[in-house]
Amino acid sequence: MITRELLLLGGGAGVGKSSVGWEVSHLLQTRGTAHCLVEGDNLDQVHPAPADDPHRTAITERNLAAIWANYAALGQRRLVYTNTVSVLEEPMIRRALGPGDVRSTLVLLTASEATVRARLAGREIGSQLAPHVERSLAMARRLDADAPPGTVRVATDGRSVVDIAHEVVRVAGW
Repeated sequence: MITRELLLLGGGAGVGKSSVGWEVSHLLQTRGTAHCLVEGDNLDQVHPAPADDPHRTAITERNLAAIWANYAALGQRRLVYTNTVSVLEEPMIRRALGPGDVRSTLVLLTASEATVRARLAGREIGSQLAPHVERSLAMARRLDADAPPGTVRVATDGRSVVDIAHEVVRVAGW
């Protein structure tokens, strides 16, 4: 069986996960490297949460498994997956890819509080800016403390998305 490769991009809101994911995808495209990109935030957008799945992890796993099955049927073996807690959910994501070998690279994107505040202020125009910043900072602390051994931390402060994407691709060995 062909080994699948999984690149997880995690981090609190405002560190650049989505932007870096898109740029990683673009970089891989320019190199002719086959891959697929999934924005994990879109896999659990259901309200109310299922009664037996209040944190929506089961629905995320089911949706990712369905999407991956379609990509795998096309011969894909590399997945770039972005989500805040992706580095903590690597076992669930591996299950969604099905049986067989999976080589995982876990990348935790980081940014200073000032950078997070500035980035979120640029996209939050309503009353939720302060709570959003506080949730992001709390999540960043949790991710830093709980990220599994071997997780690579990549600082995003003052760097271009292109530069960060190059580092992430290098870390993944792609």
